[in-house]
Order: sequence, then structure tokens, then C-alpha cells
Amino acid sequence: MRQPTVRSSHVRINRGAGSSHIVSTLSALTADRLTRRFGDLVAVNELTFEVPAGGVTGFVGPNGSGKSTTIRVLLGLIAPSGGTATVLGESIAHPERYAGRVGALIDSPAFVGSLTGRDNLRSLAALRGLPKERISQVLKLVGLSGREDDKASTYSLGMKQRLAIAAALLPDPELMVLDEPTNGLDPAGIVEIRELLKSLATDGRTVVVSSHLLGEIQAMVDYLVVIRFGDLIYSGSLEGLMAQATERVVAAPEFPSDVPRLVEVVEASGWTCQVSRDEVSIDLPAARSADVERAVTAAGLTLRMLNPEAETLETVFLRLTGATDAELSEQRRAQRHKDGG
Repeated sequence: MRQPTVRSSHVRINRGAGSSHIVSTLSALTADRLTRRFGDLVAVNELTFEVPAGGVTGFVGPNGSGKSTTIRVLLGLIAPSGGTATVLGESIAHPERYAGRVGALIDSPAFVGSLTGRDNLRSLAALRGLPKERISQVLKLVGLSGREDDKASTYSLGMKQRLAIAAALLPDPELMVLDEPTNGLDPAGIVEIRELLKSLATDGRTVVVSSHLLGEIQAMVDYLVVIRFGDLIYSGSLEGLMAQATERVVAAPEFPSDVPRLVEVVEASGWTCQVSRDEVSIDLPAARSADVERAVTAAGLTLRMLNPEAETLETVFLRLTGATDAELSEQRRAQRHKDGG
């Protein structure tokens, strides 16, 4: 099993409300007040975080949040305006010291369509002075065995993404950094790439995935760095962030005109709630949904919906970034529709 190079460091973790604490762990990446400005625009604002060695880390936030800029600074593609950072224990002031140990997919993959997948990788390996024996290994890793001698022009978008990941794997990197690797893929393609990236982290590699698709990230990562408009919102385990998630029971009466009566029943039972359109969101654990049903039935009301819910990563993110109750309600409604509820 691969033994990645790591360093021990201390880092300040922000948790959205201005509070912070210090943790110590083995790190594949660290940033200390990392900043990048473009004129008057502050794209990355004094980010302080770390990425532990091993597993899959999600680097997430909405489009335009500064994710890609931060990745480019960490990889030595652009210089920081302030602060410091390390990659595999080396300062980003000397990217040549870690470049050979990092595999990256930053932009959309560009291959020569008239060449086969194998020949595209052979050209890249020759340019980097990498052993040609590695080509068959990475093709097998990404699941392209059997299609490696087809022209790249015949590959689906998902296969091209796999070929791009194979290219990033050529140096047998300790750290992989992939910027929006599922962009443009259909749901089946997204699942394929997700499972591939999870498998790549099982042999000691650290995989960092940048994405704005929070729901997909939730199914993939162990650790999260969340930013918004260049500011750090959260850095820590997925489990730690989701511990902040809340549960609720959403009820809707058969007739919308009965919403006021439903609210009266809820409040008379000592529960708090919020109303969105014809739905009443009750602040109760999912296991208490039967209590709601009994109270409503005793009051002579009929429900068309009684749905226990737990917040998703998207909802937690919206709440941490100051979303309104209306925005949160709309996101929950959209999630129910997506889940078929």
C-alpha cells in the first residue's frame, strides 16, 4: 500500500459564525491566510485550512467562489498575493519540489481525436519522461481496458474524463487534484466517476475534488473544505458538518385552506413550525412524525403529506451561508421532488 508523504501542522478551522479552533493532523495540503487578488477583486481571502492525507476531500462552493483559483495557487500555476501554503510538505514557493508527485485535472480534457486512448497517453508519458509500462496500468485503473485502442474521437464524455484521470495518474501521484471532474456528465456518468475517484483513494492516495455539486460531493468525500466568495465557511470532516444538520417533519393538509388550523394544532402541542405555501415544517426529529399524525387526526384534519426530513449537505451549506427561510424551504421542496417525494 502506498505510504504518502505528509506533514504535521496546526490549522485554524472556521465554522461559519466567526468562531474557530485549532486542530492538528497529518496533512497533504495546508494553507495559512492564503490570498489571491486580481486588481480590486479578492478571489481568495486569507484561507486557512488543511487537507488530511488519504481519502477523498471535497473542495466545494458555488460557481465563482474561488475554488479553481485556490487550486491554481496550490499547484504553483499562479502566485499568491499573500499568505503561505504547502503541498505534500513542500512550500508552494517551490512547486518543482512536488510537481512530480501530484496528478491534476484542471481544465476540460484535450486529446488528439485521431489518436487512440493508448497513443494519447503514450505521447504524454514521453513528454514527461514516464515509463511506458505505466500506460496499461492506468488504463486498467480507470476502467478503459478494452477501449484503449479506439480513437479518442469515439469516446463518450465520461470516457474522455476517465482518460483525463488516467493521464493524471501516469506519474503514480501521491496527491490527485481534480477540478470539476464531473462537469457535463449525465447522472450515470457522474456515478461512474464518483466510484472511480473513491477507488483511487483506497491505496493511500489523497484525492481532492473541486465541485459545486454538493449533493454529489456528499456521496463521495470524507473531508470538506467549503468556501464562498473566497471566504472559508467550513473545514473538517463530512461527519462533523452533517452533525449540524437538523431534522423536521413536513406536513401538508388535504385542503390548503386548513393550513391555519394545522398551525394551531402544532403550536398547541408545544412545537414550533414554519409555513411555506401549503406546507408546515415542524421542528421535530423524524421519529416524532407519528406524534404529529395523532395530533392532527385528533383535531379532525386530514393530511395529504407527512414527510420526515433530514437536511442535506446543500441545505446545511445554504444555512451556514445565511440563506433565508424561503430559500431553505424551496431547496427542501426541490430535494423532495428530486427524491420522488
